[in-house]
Parts: sequence; structure tokens; C-alpha cells
Amino acid sequence: MLPAALHTHLEALLNTRLEADQSLAGGDIHRAARISAADGQDYFLKYNRNADRKAQEMFRTESLGLAMLGAARVIAIPKIYGHGIAGEFAFLLLEYIAPGHRSRAFWEQFGQSLATLHGTTAAQFGLAHDNFIGSLPQSNRRRDSWPEFYAEERLLPQMRMAREQELLSASDARLLDSLCKKLSDICPDEAPALTHGDLWNGNFLCLADGKPVLIDPAASFAHREMDLAMSRLFGGFDEAFYRSYEANWPLEPGFEERLEVLQLYYLLVHVNLFGGSYTDQVQRILRRRG
Repeated sequence: MLPAALHTHLEALLNTRLEADQSLAGGDIHRAARISAADGQDYFLKYNRNADRKAQEMFRTESLGLAMLGAARVIAIPKIYGHGIAGEFAFLLLEYIAPGHRSRAFWEQFGQSLATLHGTTAAQFGLAHDNFIGSLPQSNRRRDSWPEFYAEERLLPQMRMAREQELLSASDARLLDSLCKKLSDICPDEAPALTHGDLWNGNFLCLADGKPVLIDPAASFAHREMDLAMSRLFGGFDEAFYRSYEANWPLEPGFEERLEVLQLYYLLVHVNLFGGSYTDQVQRILRRRG
């Protein structure tokens, strides 16, 4: 059952009567629901208590990220109906997408489309606004080079956070500093690419017609290999996806050797969110590469 203030606000926003709502599982941060309106339209709602305005800002930047990805007109995003405040809750209202079948053709189209999306570029790495990865703040201050951006706006802020929580040691921090000085030798020099930024199996959908849809972005202009590195965590995607991507935009040689360095940011995020075995993974990478 939706909070009364949220229910009333959404009816006014949509100019229709809401007849039913069904809680949906799967979100680690926000509550989610499928909303059914009197006109037969279904909507996907994310909402959360707006403590310290954080939820409002998370939904605002998520909406901006979706709109930016959608503007490239390469991969579909859910239609955005609005975001805002209703009582003590912040919300984001999107098109509800019924799941389709992830066939071989789906994976091939997804790989091709992601390669095309990555062709959307900018003058610098970063973005005009900061956003979030999971529930953690993500700085997008613009930088001229990828090694500088990856070190200063991705790796080092997460290490500082982990040190403040006493999840990683001063020795770990020194190893990361050493690794950051090697990034220009590790990462191939490429133009900034529009990236989803958090591309794992939970952050895309399949339409009924078999086409991919992107959700829950942490978008920025980054190195294109970051999306591929994230996709390889937690089981990876179907091999047809990777073959299709490579057929449309081959990666520079040595991707497998630098993969763990690219995944390090996402693993540091998971250290700060969950601790546990992610700490061990980060420390092993730092010992090998620092």
C-alpha cells in the first residue's frame, strides 16, 4: 500500500485514478512498486524517505542519466513520467516494462548497440553534474585525461571512504597510490565515451520485442571499457554480447590483462557498501598491481 501522500500526488501528476499497486522485489536501496491506473496504463515507481534530501537527489540524477542515455537514440530507456517529493517521500515514476525473452538476437543487438552508444563522446571525461553509484556519491568533475579522472574521481575517493570506515588499511592506500601512477601505461588512450556506469545484470531489461532497455545508470563520459569491465563481474553477460561488441568496435589489445584494474572501482564501491569478501578481492588486486 502506497503512502497516502504519495498516492494522492501521483494521481494529480498523471491526472488519472490509481486502482492498484503491487510491491516489487529486487531493489537494495529504494522501495519499488507496479502502479496500475484506471486508464489501463501501468507504471514503475521507485520511492524512499527523503532523509537529508538524498533520495530526491538520487532520483533527480538517475532521471538525468536516463535522459542522457535516451538522447543518444541507440538503446531504449523507460519513459520518464516525473520525479519529486510527496510528503516525506521522494519518488521517480517510470514506464513499466514487462520482461521479454533474452534470446541470442537480444544479446547480439545489445552488444552492437552498446558499442554505438560508446561512440557518443565529449571534450572531457566527467559530466556537468555529480551522481550516485548505488547509494554512494560519485564525483564527475571534468578531467582532460582518463588516468587523471579514474584516479581522482573514482579510485581515490572510494579508498578515502573505505579508510574512514576502517575497511582498508594505510598500506592498501599506498598500494593504490602506486597503481594510480601507472594508469597511463595500463589504459589505452581513447576519447571519452558515454557510459551507463553500472552495467551489471540487474540494470538492463528486455522488451517484449527482444530489444534491450537500460535502467539505473550511473552515467558519465568515461573510458568505454568500464562498462565492459562491470559487465564481467557477478557472472558476466552472454558471450554473444561480447562477440557482437567486438565485431562493431574491437577493444585494444590487452583488455584481459587490465580488466581487474578497471573492475577495481566497482569492487571498492562494494567494499564501502558491503565489506566482506570484496575487501579481500580489492587487497589481492592491489598487491598484484600496486
